[in-house]
Amino acid sequence: MKSTVETLSPTRVRLAIEVPFEELEPSLKKAYREIANQVNIPGFRKGKIPSQVIDQRVGRGTVLQEAVEEAIPAQILEAVREHDVKLLGRPTVDITEFADGQPLRFTAEVDVRPEIVLPELSAISVEVDPIALGENEIDEQLNNLRQRFATLKGVERAVETGDYVQIDLNATVDGTDVEGGQASNISHEVGSGQLLQGLDEAIVGLSAEESTTFQTQLVGGEFAGKDADVAVTVRAVKEKQLPELDDEFAGLASEFDTLEELRNDLKDRLTRIKKVEQLYAARDKALKEIVAAAAVPAPEGVVAEEVEHRKQSMAQELERIGASLTEYLAAEEKTEEQIDAELTEAASEGVRIQLVLDALADAEDVQVSDDEFGHEVVHRAQRAGMPPQQYYDQLVQTGNAGALFGDVRRGKALAMVMERVIMKDTDGNVLTLDDLRGDEEDHTGHNH
Repeated sequence: MKSTVETLSPTRVRLAIEVPFEELEPSLKKAYREIANQVNIPGFRKGKIPSQVIDQRVGRGTVLQEAVEEAIPAQILEAVREHDVKLLGRPTVDITEFADGQPLRFTAEVDVRPEIVLPELSAISVEVDPIALGENEIDEQLNNLRQRFATLKGVERAVETGDYVQIDLNATVDGTDVEGGQASNISHEVGSGQLLQGLDEAIVGLSAEESTTFQTQLVGGEFAGKDADVAVTVRAVKEKQLPELDDEFAGLASEFDTLEELRNDLKDRLTRIKKVEQLYAARDKALKEIVAAAAVPAPEGVVAEEVEHRKQSMAQELERIGASLTEYLAAEEKTEEQIDAELTEAASEGVRIQLVLDALADAEDVQVSDDEFGHEVVHRAQRAGMPPQQYYDQLVQTGNAGALFGDVRRGKALAMVMERVIMKDTDGNVLTLDDLRGDEEDHTGHNH
């Protein structure tokens, strides 16, 4: 094999590769073997079909095509090693010349890791807003707690917004019952809009055992898009009663004996959360500064792959909630071109940050221990609801173990950034990684 490399941009090269026909012999033999195992030809056992018979029945051209497709990835890797190309993403291959018995000539354009000159991290300084915590935010947390400990009490009056009701429903279209459109004694929070459009407005003002009808447009089933007549009967009316905000409530809702102790605890928790958010804001600013200072270019192919991945994730998420991209665009008042531009900008920034962190990890010779890698596997397996070994096996099978390893290594490089860059708030207070302590416990305990 002979190869040359041509630099197209700081992030892309073109490899021109020539492979003598005899070097394709192993791939050719493999192609014959695989085709022999796949085709049925009368008079021959599977896997025992002579190559000349395959040439006649299947075609020599098909065999050559399969051999070339099998050989190209290995040839690219050999050229990459020879020229010490720091490969990123998938290559774009163009076969320029190939005939039976003749050398294979092809080009492979591929994104490469650009040369990055990192700035001195300790010379970078970023400022973020100071932490501001209002009493109203603590009141909101207390109110959330009260809602959790609320009780429902039956009342002898007409329905008001905010009440809970027990209702019977029966939906019909042109006098025909809608399948699944009947329900008895179901509980509903008036004003939540959780059941049927028009229901809340229809039942406000009704008392127990009173009925009414209203129209609503059905969103599913055989009558989707049609107006249905819905008969609703109120069976019971209950109002939510919140506990008094006092020491007794503090004892009921927490491990504290007094309301003042509970308020102070909520204040501490909110402060810690805001400190973490503040630190993340400083981290993001620091990374932007480093990317700008290093003038990191974004490899087009890698960015395009990332945009495609993000679009697929967005489509899957929309599908999961029963919406389409068209509906999403209408709701956001955006065109698909605008969404593509936003995704491209975000993906470019994300790829640049990855390149900076990889360059830092290389410069500092950052290592990832088996324990660190194992800890991340366990953590992600828990999030995915899978046993760690099964999650790891899946990573290996899909070829994503290397990507996870890279994520862990970049995480260590990011910690290095946050330790060395000067991060302050506008009041002059220095922020450190110590502010992340207590983050885990903030995600348990009370609702925030």
